[in-house]
Amino acid sequence: MAKRLHNKLNRKELKQIYSSSGEDRTIISFYKYVLIDQPLIFRNKLYESLDAIDLKGRIYVAREGINAQISLPSSHMDAFKSVLDSFEVLKNIRLNIAVEHDTKSFFALTIKVKDKIVADGIVDTSFDVTHSGIHLDAASFNSIASDPDTIIVDMRNHYESEVGHFKNA
Repeated sequence: MAKRLHNKLNRKELKQIYSSSGEDRTIISFYKYVLIDQPLIFRNKLYESLDAIDLKGRIYVAREGINAQISLPSSHMDAFKSVLDSFEVLKNIRLNIAVEHDTKSFFALTIKVKDKIVADGIVDTSFDVTHSGIHLDAASFNSIASDPDTIIVDMRNHYESEVGHFKNA
């Protein structure tokens, strides 16, 4: 028997179920540039695992990686981390947990296979997104940024820059 890899209820039914639930949910975003050889197979395995722990949200999977905005019952955080760690490419992925959020922001789990995880406009097929720099914690960044020979190039979009930007970037 084939496994269900999509939502069976419509948005109105899902919204009614989750709006009446008093369940505490945690909102998380994460992304990672990593090579995924078979995005559709990866997507299907991921959907099956995350649906089992009542995860809701939007996830994009592509050959270049994964990008997600999700919510899950707060009590399922350990199970969620175990699911992620069961995928070699997602082990110890950095999770961005929302401090302030609407706990009823996602009503269904949607995982789509895309050409790219971020619409960056880059069409250079020789560009390898897995060749990246090192992650800096805040203290290390501040130390490097205070060096007058450091040049900071802020690559965020207009909206993100309006919310806040780096001095002299």
